Amino acid sequence: MKQGIVAPIVALAVAIALFGEAIAYAPSGKIFTICVPEVYWKECKEMIEDSALRGIPISCVSGRDRYECIDKVGRKEADVVAVDPEDMYMAAEDNELAANAGYTVVEQVRTKEEPDAVFRYEAVAVIHKDLDISNVQGLRGLRSCHTGVGRNVGYKIPITKLSAMGVLPNLHDPEYSARENELRALSSVFSKGCLVGTWSPDPAINRRLKETYANMCALCEKPEVCDYPDIYSGYEGALRCLAHNGGQVAWTKVIYVKRFFGLPVGVTPAVPTAENPADYRYFCPDGSKVPIDAETKPCTWAARPWQGYMTNDLATKPDNVKALQKELTDLGKLGEEEKADWWKDIMLLEPKTLAVPAPLERPGDHLTNAKYKDVIERNSGAVGKLAKWCVWSDTALDKCRGLSRAAFTREVRPKFECVREKDQAACLKALQEGKADLVVLDGGAVLQAIRDVNAQPVAAETYGPGTTKNGERPAVAVVKKSSPISKLADLQGKRSCHSGYKGDFAGWTAPMHVLKQQGLIRNEDEADSFFNGSCAPGAPVDSKLCQQCVGSVAANDDRIRNATKCKPSEAEAFRGGAGALACLMADKGDVAFLPLTVLSQLDETDKDKDTADAGRQKEAKSTDFELLCPNDARAPVDGWKGCNWGIEPPRVIVSSGKTVNALEELTHATLAASSLYAKRPDLLRLFGPWGGVSNALFKDDTRGLVSVDKSWDKWSEWQETRNAYGSA
Repeated sequence: MKQGIVAPIVALAVAIALFGEAIAYAPSGKIFTICVPEVYWKECKEMIEDSALRGIPISCVSGRDRYECIDKVGRKEADVVAVDPEDMYMAAEDNELAANAGYTVVEQVRTKEEPDAVFRYEAVAVIHKDLDISNVQGLRGLRSCHTGVGRNVGYKIPITKLSAMGVLPNLHDPEYSARENELRALSSVFSKGCLVGTWSPDPAINRRLKETYANMCALCEKPEVCDYPDIYSGYEGALRCLAHNGGQVAWTKVIYVKRFFGLPVGVTPAVPTAENPADYRYFCPDGSKVPIDAETKPCTWAARPWQGYMTNDLATKPDNVKALQKELTDLGKLGEEEKADWWKDIMLLEPKTLAVPAPLERPGDHLTNAKYKDVIERNSGAVGKLAKWCVWSDTALDKCRGLSRAAFTREVRPKFECVREKDQAACLKALQEGKADLVVLDGGAVLQAIRDVNAQPVAAETYGPGTTKNGERPAVAVVKKSSPISKLADLQGKRSCHSGYKGDFAGWTAPMHVLKQQGLIRNEDEADSFFNGSCAPGAPVDSKLCQQCVGSVAANDDRIRNATKCKPSEAEAFRGGAGALACLMADKGDVAFLPLTVLSQLDETDKDKDTADAGRQKEAKSTDFELLCPNDARAPVDGWKGCNWGIEPPRVIVSSGKTVNALEELTHATLAASSLYAKRPDLLRLFGPWGGVSNALFKDDTRGLVSVDKSWDKWSEWQETRNAYGSA
């Protein structure tokens, strides 16, 4: 049998088998669809293959991130998505969608140790049995042990509950950031403490806060560091601080109290320790004390709900709900047997957990029953304080709103709000008039913003290896080592690959500028006659500038490829710097114009990444290429300082903050969001295309944000670059 015929026959056989299994799982014959963040698309394909062999019917749909997957489930474009409690909050609070979606938690991720527990974990306060305290006001002046800054049971929950009880002083002083209001309150209520961690993602702010509120580091193993690792931090560390380092109250969770004192935990029998539980008590919110033993139920302050799988009202029809629960449970068991990546990344499972059918529950009820909703909504700082981002495109506005919704659930304060103006100038005017707080500008526009509206630089994009110390990206022309091209004139009649079209510095602006300077073209309109075919995504699709583009190669459909060819979006396989290099490697071009970062990061690329088969050779190294210099020479990649076509400034976030504290607050919030989503793009893809549009709000290849301090002195130089290259 010919190989080309085998795959369709196998696919048909699998489809028939799956349909039969679907009927066995769901009387309706429905095959459920799970939505996965696109970074896990490879794992989802593996999950489908693995499950097909076991007769478990499942299909996948890709979402940009978990945020979009929740939306797709709500709009009935997918049946189920794995979520955290914070994601459930978003679903519950989306008034526009929630009413029609019928969001429901249908299955929970529980621990094997406590599979019948109502909550993932419960927050408790532990004290010495003889401590003279009869109400929560008695906590004042005590020495307090915490798991760490920003953590649930040791920080968020006690702050939320003690504030509501009137123990903590004013958390809403407008002079201070939300984080500093909380630290000030803890520092004033407790005489000493151990609260390790990064108090602010900005190093200078972090240092100042720890110096100002040093008493909250006094009980730590290394008070002068007050960061992980520390033997008096974490769930057990807080108890160790209580028992052996002078602490009087420890904030931790029940399961670790039981382990610390050698009591049984769930299905795990007691393991004796040197600690005596009779010497300690649970301290309750009503001021009472409860013994710590195997029989007495602990009194808790709040609980963190289980993670779970959320669906919509279509999937919870009587014919479907049990089938969906069985399918999720069986997938969990299969993934554990296979030790599959999809089991961890898509289903949020690991060796200590399992998927458990649970009574159907609305996400809002799931949070309220755990007394956790107010923990998520905790909003210290000035009452009603917002950090308003100003944007001037619909896509940037949509991305900003996504950031606002998602970041609020993950403790980024103050809450972001988004305003749209007609253009950059209007946003800067809004900044000046106090109608906006944050605007993202190209680095070359910052000096004018400083002069015209007294804008203050807050943070700048970073792009990883291949940038200067100020985050600039050199634009380079790349050829294969074997290429005969040795001078600029040799480029005439050759094929070119560009990371982008107009507005793309490395891919278009810089090369057009240099070619004009060298007299090889008179203006950028001559590029399509200078080169013998190009791929410059975003150019007119019927021009020679799109001739070498390939569209969506992953689609394996000529109609889709033609429709996506040369689009300035992720649908075009040769889009962006990595795409331009792929174009060169696939022999679709003789030279590639792109940022140096693409080459510098080649050697660190994840070799297992699932990339489109468009000539991207996973084994490629930066040493396979050389740079073509504007002075008619070639140089190795590390010789870029003397062989680049221009240096592109990063985008910079500027603020209207008039006081030091206001700037600190905006810096902290901006970096907190950046730090979170740079590490977890599966939750929200802050850096990358949005709705198929590139460079929305931030540049696609941004890796994170860094704070800008007074030592930055590139503003004039960047404006000169902008002026020189502005009219390529």
